[in-house]
Amino acid sequence: MQAIVLGSGAGGGVPQWNCRCPICAMARAGDRRVLARTQSSLAVSADGDSWLLVNASPDIRQQLSDTPALHPREGLRHSPIRAVLLTNGDVDHVAGLLTLREGQPFRLHATRGILDSIAANRVFDVMAPGVVERAEIALGEPFSPAPGLTVTLFPVPGKVPLWLEDGTPEIGAETESTVGAMIEAGGRRLAYVPGCARVTEGFKDRIAGVDALLFDGTVLADDDMIRAGVGTKTGWRMGHVPMSGENGSVAALAEVPIGRRIFVHINNTNPVLVENSDERRGIEAAGWTVAHDGLTLRL
Repeated sequence: MQAIVLGSGAGGGVPQWNCRCPICAMARAGDRRVLARTQSSLAVSADGDSWLLVNASPDIRQQLSDTPALHPREGLRHSPIRAVLLTNGDVDHVAGLLTLREGQPFRLHATRGILDSIAANRVFDVMAPGVVERAEIALGEPFSPAPGLTVTLFPVPGKVPLWLEDGTPEIGAETESTVGAMIEAGGRRLAYVPGCARVTEGFKDRIAGVDALLFDGTVLADDDMIRAGVGTKTGWRMGHVPMSGENGSVAALAEVPIGRRIFVHINNTNPVLVENSDERRGIEAAGWTVAHDGLTLRL
């Protein structure tokens, strides 16, 4: 199995278009300690020819252009992307579907809840039903979105997308709105979980023994955005577990047998984005990798 992190940033990427926080300022100034990052997306293949795209970032055009394995190869119009899988309905995971509208056939996989969120906005009808088939996937039922790949979706604690919030949302429930993907090929397993509000015992049991875990790295501390002075929401309010702290993902997953531990979906205010910072060194000392765009895994 080959997996390419197309986008390692959270919503807005790094630098965010309107942000002058210290990290975005460093990235915009070309400081080599902070790599630019596009918004969250992953490509996976078992044979190098047919690819599954997990989440369709608003930056998908740039991501595909930057990834030769995903370039057209045949005739006048072609794509090696056979399917797209959505793990939730967040804007930074679905807006790229509008870019994939140019008459190119593929299958869109998601739970009924996530497909309903797409259907609620008619702009997504630019993906013509006769060209892009929408396939409902039940939790816990394996399916094959591309040759040699088997995927099983499982619920993780989360919340509904921000654009569908009505009043005070329920946070931390395990529903069809936020899911993880267990991707298998050739006896190898990769768990992709770019959004998760907390680490539960059930989650730890489910991912034990995976060859790679790509996990929600939105915030280092729950109050990252408040400390940075750019927002009022905590990680919990946004549906994201922090990396650090007693209940953070690093501590919660420390004793779980996992091959590679990789943080993805990293917000622009997260200090681990600064290479050689104390925060970055602490995360790496705990056995975690901070993903960058183009990071490639061969399992």
